[in-house]
Amino acid sequence: MLTCSKTYRDIPMAHRAHAHPGHCAHLHGHNWAITLTFACRETDSLGFVVDFGGLRFVRDWIDQHLDHACVLSENDPFLAEAREMETRGLFKLHVAPNCSCEGLARHFHAVFDAMIRRHTEGRAWIASIEVAEDSRNSVRFEP
Repeated sequence: MLTCSKTYRDIPMAHRAHAHPGHCAHLHGHNWAITLTFACRETDSLGFVVDFGGLRFVRDWIDQHLDHACVLSENDPFLAEAREMETRGLFKLHVAPNCSCEGLARHFHAVFDAMIRRHTEGRAWIASIEVAEDSRNSVRFEP
C-alpha cells in the first residue's frame, strides 16, 4: 500500500460542544486544518496515489461547506434557531453528527472518503484524516 497526504489549512470555522461543562459549550471559532492521507494498492497511470492537482473538488467542498461556517451537532438544542438564522443570511451552517474535533474527524472522513473513491473509481481511499482546531490540538481518525 502507498500513501500520500495533503493538508488544507486556515479554514475559519466556528463550532460548539453544547454538552461540554466548560467554555467549549459556547460558540467559538478556530482556524482549522484538515490533513487527508490517501492510500492505494496500485497507482494511476502517472504513478500517483492521487494527483494533487486534480483535487480541486475537495477544496471546493471545503470552501462551500466549511469556510466561514458554523458547525453544530445534529442534536444541538439550538439547531432549529440556527437553521432559521441561516435562512435569514446570518451565517453558513453545517450540521454534523457530533461537532467535537473527534466527531468532525469521523464526519469528514466519511465525506472525503466517498469523494475520493468516486473520483478514482475505487482505486484510492482516505486511509486517515487529521483534524486540527488550532496549532495545539488535533485528532487523527483511522477507520
